Amino acid sequence: MSEPAFSPLPNETDHEGNPRRTGVEIEFSDLSEADAANVTARCLNGTARQLDDHDWVVEDSDIGKLDVYLDTALRKGKSSMLKRIGLDAGREVIPVEIVTEPLTLEGLHHADRLRIALKEAGATGSRAGLAYGFGLHLNPAIASNDAKGITYPFIAYAMIEDWMRSADPIDLSRRALPFTDPYPTKLLQAICEAGFVTPDAAADLYLKNAPSRNYGLDMLPIFAWLDEKKVTNALGEENSVSARPAFHFRLPDCRIDEPEWTLRREWDRWRLVEQVAADEGLLTRLMRAWTDDHQGLRTLTRSWSEETGDILAEAGLIPAEKAA
Repeated sequence: MSEPAFSPLPNETDHEGNPRRTGVEIEFSDLSEADAANVTARCLNGTARQLDDHDWVVEDSDIGKLDVYLDTALRKGKSSMLKRIGLDAGREVIPVEIVTEPLTLEGLHHADRLRIALKEAGATGSRAGLAYGFGLHLNPAIASNDAKGITYPFIAYAMIEDWMRSADPIDLSRRALPFTDPYPTKLLQAICEAGFVTPDAAADLYLKNAPSRNYGLDMLPIFAWLDEKKVTNALGEENSVSARPAFHFRLPDCRIDEPEWTLRREWDRWRLVEQVAADEGLLTRLMRAWTDDHQGLRTLTRSWSEETGDILAEAGLIPAEKAA
């Protein structure tokens, strides 16, 4: 039976009028970089080539070039015996990562085929070890460089993040690590007070209230693309950010070894963010409800995540049974 197609985002073209593309980053364990590169090459009809001790590339595949490497800053140093020993010793907690080029919807389908091949080869994910904490990152291109393309999805994620975390909790190993923290309350308060501001003003809110990349939705690549100097001044020269006009959705676990988990499932979670972002009235309702909830104006005993689920269900974006 063929797998269902990836559903398009509400806005299907990017800020330059081209079809939107999404980069994918997959972290996993129990396959070496060499094995992962060779599985990738076979699955996607590419050619695997070793670049360094722990770095491989797969070229000319069905979805272009893929980087395959042990995901640690140690690998960036010059090749040496000490580097090799350090990297080999850390394999229990350091994931192998595969990074794709920005992909079309068809390309995402091929990436999900790769997910199956890696699973069959023995790759394991977040919940296979206490210290694994591996993730799947999606990097969807922005639809436009204005408030609707940047600020609205930012607000949408901030408003429904608590429900997303409650409806499908991330693994304890990832919650314990400072890579996917929830947005702080002071940022949500600032967002609700400011409303539908320009992307430049949204960057100011983020840099003032949450100046870090370690959130379920990292906005820094977009804000650096808009004004790299502003981001550098806020974070310091030592905290470099890869500037690009794409969201960095890093909330999802990588559950590559689990039978019900697919890239499509996580894609649909990001798609929900953009569906909320496409409805200004719904965004307004969520911001008002969040403000009422956190100022003690509601008399209901339901949590904010439950209230969010009710609002999303009433909007027809999720089934009623997923609201709680």
